[in-house]
Amino acid sequence: MVVWIGYLASIFLAYSLIVTNALKFRILNILGCLIFIIYGVLIPAFPVIVANGLLLCINIFQLYKLHQSNEQFQYVSIDQSDKIVEKFIAFYKKDIEQFFPDFRYIPTLQQQISFVVLRDASIANLFMATIDSNGNATVRINYTVPQYRDYKVGRFIFEKEKSFLIANSIKKVVYETVANKNHLSFIQVMGFSQEFLNNTKCWTKSLV
Repeated sequence: MVVWIGYLASIFLAYSLIVTNALKFRILNILGCLIFIIYGVLIPAFPVIVANGLLLCINIFQLYKLHQSNEQFQYVSIDQSDKIVEKFIAFYKKDIEQFFPDFRYIPTLQQQISFVVLRDASIANLFMATIDSNGNATVRINYTVPQYRDYKVGRFIFEKEKSFLIANSIKKVVYETVANKNHLSFIQVMGFSQEFLNNTKCWTKSLV
């Protein structure tokens, strides 16, 4: 049983090295260190306890810095035919398909709202939606790049600066389908809930 605890700790630490999100990396590292400390106590092995105790402190400090970081977020309205949009979608094509399998990039199709979110001057998110006469914005794509999936972009869009959406005549944000379990977790954290719109069960969030 003790040996398996050591294996479990190794799995957490190894998996943390392949994730691209800084928040997930720190959380997985913290879990790995905690389990290794337990393992060191059970063996017993004082060097294992000390080494992982130090790593635990470093990870907690770095996690605190991530939480306190004063990053700059900004909306930038775009035209779907912009070359930068085409290149962005082409670069993240495979990952986009995991979250929005029905999304098709059509440069000539005009969306009623299209923008990117900049995070410290880097493109972190691409958002496109159509808006009906009732103010329901049906999302075609709301894609955040892997390294920025720590909910900060989502909170910027749907909470902190939702006035931008409201100013564009949006009263409610609608997902007709959610194809990815990680995306489902995201929209639930953002406060979306299920309701029927036009006899279709959707995930929605009211802004007003």
